[in-house]
Amino acid sequence: LIIRKQKEYMQVQFINDKDFIKYKFKTKPYKHQYDAFLKCKDKESYALFMEQGTGKSKVIIDNIAYLYREGKIDTAVIAAPKGVYRNWLSSEFNTHMPDDVKEFTEMLVWSPAETKSNIESLTNFLKPNHNLKFFIVNIEALSTDKGKNYLHRLLNSSKAFFCIDESTNIKNRTARRTKACLKLGRLAKYRRILTGTPVTQGPLDLWAQVNFLDEYILQNSFYAYRNTFCVIRRRRVSTHSFDEIVGYQRLEELQSILDKHSFRVTKEECLDLPPKIRTIRQIDMTPAQKLMYTQLKKRAILELEQEKLVTAPLIITRILRLQQILCGFVKFDDGSEEVIKGTNPRLDELLDVLEETQGGVIIWATFRRTIQMIREALAKKYGASKVATYYGETESEVRQEIVEKFQKGDIKYFIGQPRTGGYGLTLTNAKTVIYFNNTYDMEVRLQSEDRAHRIGQKDKVLYIDFVCPKTIDEKILKTLSNKKKLADQITGDNWKELFV
Repeated sequence: LIIRKQKEYMQVQFINDKDFIKYKFKTKPYKHQYDAFLKCKDKESYALFMEQGTGKSKVIIDNIAYLYREGKIDTAVIAAPKGVYRNWLSSEFNTHMPDDVKEFTEMLVWSPAETKSNIESLTNFLKPNHNLKFFIVNIEALSTDKGKNYLHRLLNSSKAFFCIDESTNIKNRTARRTKACLKLGRLAKYRRILTGTPVTQGPLDLWAQVNFLDEYILQNSFYAYRNTFCVIRRRRVSTHSFDEIVGYQRLEELQSILDKHSFRVTKEECLDLPPKIRTIRQIDMTPAQKLMYTQLKKRAILELEQEKLVTAPLIITRILRLQQILCGFVKFDDGSEEVIKGTNPRLDELLDVLEETQGGVIIWATFRRTIQMIREALAKKYGASKVATYYGETESEVRQEIVEKFQKGDIKYFIGQPRTGGYGLTLTNAKTVIYFNNTYDMEVRLQSEDRAHRIGQKDKVLYIDFVCPKTIDEKILKTLSNKKKLADQITGDNWKELFV
């Protein structure tokens, strides 16, 4: 049956003595996606250095389907950061995987849980069959022995396609997960890396990423690679000395090597892309956040059930309290605020996303405390002169100056409150718009989106929504996508759907 379906979906023609594959896609590719597919489809190792928002995930899905139809693979492994890896199941796979392959696909998302059902799922997934095993794992799990050992068993017993999404996560050659990926990659028959920003600091960022693909593309030795493309100076400080990189060399040679093993495209080059590009970054709560969120949600439901008259202001207040927990702080009834102890996953995700961006960035955040937290983090990392805030407390005298500096590129990060900065401003220097959190007001959302997407904008704009699964975030985004008003959610008993 599989062979018959392969013949139905694949047809080989010969044009000018070169093979041309007429491949039946589930979703029609843009020209740059089709070009990328043709270049990488049969390669054992290949890099898609396609800028964020240009659709590299679809190319990978089509590549997996093609190789499976050809009988060359029986397993596909996708390793991606925590904020991204769920999208491969909820969005990319379901949207782009051809139905004839999906019919024979067995899916599994990695979980380290010691529950009986999870252990059975992991064990059964290793059993051989004729299905395409599609395994999705957050790359952080490869820093653990449990995650690394399981993936080793899976790769060692299959003809595998191994793809690392956002491969800059393995650019640090000394990191535990990088070492694991390099070893595991040797077990896969086909290897791919995906990133729009393969180099953020310098050529050294490339070595581990490319070494994952093939240890012989660049020098097998990191130090040989460094000495080839970096200008080294020996520096002595006090009682010891060390090698210092003072410049780079032979970069045209490096580019020539990469061109043979990678496909590069930017948003500016993709004239066939739609004007607005949208994506979601999913973020998990910390245990402390999850406990607070669950307790507050239960208390809100109990409180509202006991109220004789459920009013919109009361519901909105409870929604805001839930959102504040997701953003990393708690606001008490007396007006005082307190930052939740420990890490802030949403803020960490923001810093990771900004590493991938080019050009100006608008960050929309609802809460004053959140805006201040973001400003402090960005000023510390990129310098205070590159960051500006635009919200209720911003002095009116400096507001226009902030806009002008942002448009000139002197300010790269515009952190704003959508109700304050979302109207009347022209911020076309932005190439990326991030919604740290959303509100139910569709008008505010549309207005704030159009600060960057308006006359004068020459580039495609990427819109990123931060969403914590199974929380108020998802409900708000769903409402926005359906263009509903707040009143649609709070009439009658519908208020309970916001919390349950």
